[in-house]
Amino acid sequence: SMPGVVDVRFVEREPAEKRSLLSWEQKNTCILPEDLRDFYLTTDGFTLTWSVKLDNECVPLGCMMINSVARLCPLLQPLSLFSLPNAPSLADLDWEESNTVETGHAPAAPHFDSRSRIFELDSCGGNGKVCLVYKNCTQGVVAQQSEIWFLDRSLCWHFMTATFTSYYRLMITHLGLPEWQYAFTPYGPSPQAKV
Repeated sequence: SMPGVVDVRFVEREPAEKRSLLSWEQKNTCILPEDLRDFYLTTDGFTLTWSVKLDNECVPLGCMMINSVARLCPLLQPLSLFSLPNAPSLADLDWEESNTVETGHAPAAPHFDSRSRIFELDSCGGNGKVCLVYKNCTQGVVAQQSEIWFLDRSLCWHFMTATFTSYYRLMITHLGLPEWQYAFTPYGPSPQAKV
C-alpha cells in the first residue's frame, strides 16, 4: 500500500466467450492479435481506478482501462441514414496522398478512411483515444496485422506499440495517471497533468 493511495477499485470480469471473439472478427473483417485474444479469454476488459488523499479529501487520480469485446467498437461508424449528405467526416481529414510510406523512424500514420480499420481500446477519460489499428486494409479482405496508436484530442496519430502486450505493460508502468499517453507525443502531458 502506497502512502496517500486510497480507494483502489478493480472491476472483476468474466472471460469473454470464444464465440464472441469469433463474432467480432467476422463482423469487423479483422483477426484479433493473439495476445489480445488471450487477454479477452482471461477477462473481458479491464478497469482499475485509484485515488489519493489530499487534505483529508479523496481525489480520483489513476484509471487503467481496456474496453470489453462488446465495446471494442470501430472509431469510424458507417454513415447514418440521418447524417447530412455533405457533412464533413473524419475521412475528410485524410488530405495526404494515398501512397504515404513509412519513414525510417516512424510508422506511417493510420487513415480515417477505408485504408485503416480502427477500434477504440480506451477512451482515456476524454483526453484522446488508444486504438487498435489495422492499416493497409482492402475492402472484403481480412486484416491481420495490427498496432496500438494514440489519437490525441487534435486528431493527430501517435504510434505507441506494435503489440497489445507492450501497450498493457506501458499502461501498468504509467499507473493510469492522467494523460500518460501524451508521453508518446512531441508535446507531452498538459501542465495540469504534470502537477
